[in-house]
Amino acid sequence: GGGQPIRFDSSLKKKRGEALYEEDRNMPKRCSHHNPSIEKIYADYLEKPLGKRSHKLLHTEYTSRPVV
Repeated sequence: GGGQPIRFDSSLKKKRGEALYEEDRNMPKRCSHHNPSIEKIYADYLEKPLGKRSHKLLHTEYTSRPVV
């Protein structure tokens, strides 16, 4: 994202990627659909995955805009 330092050394990119994957492997909740908080919001409000309400609130649509 914006604000991150730009690095041109490809070995740093590789190390960063490896560190991120390692961090992910060690997370206790790796899948959002197994997260109790996500399960609760679906049960209490969004009804079901891919349902009308969840689709309306969680999905976006691309709108083409002219380049200024």
